[in-house]
Amino acid sequence: MSNPVPRVTTRSLQRMRDDGKSISMLTAYDFPTAAILDEAGIDLLLVGDSLAMVVQGHETTLPVTMDQMIYHAEMVGRAAKRAMVVVDLPFPEGQLGIRRSVMCGARVLKETQCHAVKLEGGAEQADRIEAMVTAGIPVMAHVGLRPQNVHVEGGYRVKRDRKTLVADAVAAERAGAFAVLVECVSVEVGQAITDAVKLPTIGIGAGNSTTGQVLVTNDLLGLTRGYSPKFVRQMADVSSIIHDTAVQYRQAIADKTFPGEKESFDVR
Repeated sequence: MSNPVPRVTTRSLQRMRDDGKSISMLTAYDFPTAAILDEAGIDLLLVGDSLAMVVQGHETTLPVTMDQMIYHAEMVGRAAKRAMVVVDLPFPEGQLGIRRSVMCGARVLKETQCHAVKLEGGAEQADRIEAMVTAGIPVMAHVGLRPQNVHVEGGYRVKRDRKTLVADAVAAERAGAFAVLVECVSVEVGQAITDAVKLPTIGIGAGNSTTGQVLVTNDLLGLTRGYSPKFVRQMADVSSIIHDTAVQYRQAIADKTFPGEKESFDVR
């Protein structure tokens, strides 16, 4: 019997940072996608609250609920054999009482086969991060652009306050976070945050000096319609493949060429 592939963990991620190795991270919301990404060797899978936008069709991440996150996380957790799976705490679970956040994080670990949660916020979330880590819940902090703050910020904007952003990352590290996701900051700020902390930094629109990178898989594959952020690199056009295949299927039905003899049963 072959040995199972070693699971990516908080410790192995830290070793990657220490050894200068890059970390790959993508979002996943269902079993088949997660299985493919896991087999491809992606280190971290994120069950992101971005599913509100790319799966449910909402304009922001705010509508998705904790129960819906658990539903998707359970599928992804079952699919991932090597990757570490991180689950977003949706709005407002990371903004209410600390006990509520701990209970939600505990749900992720108890009801899915996922391994950690991601929490938007920096210095003001230090007590919450510490409480969750103390309870045995690994936490990835999220600094820079915070999609859950979209209405406060008046939209999605690049964050440039270097001093505050570095302080947020440092506070998260001191509180016990195992990694920091850095979203939509200048290249200089991405570098400064990575230099200021010893834990892994995962960038999305933060330049190439972070320990790793994350993208929404739907953006990477060209499945997202409409606006695409500047930091996205679309590496495939799966949307066109699906469209053209559906057209071919419809035409084959109209032409009576499907189903054919090959797809039909005989009397034997």
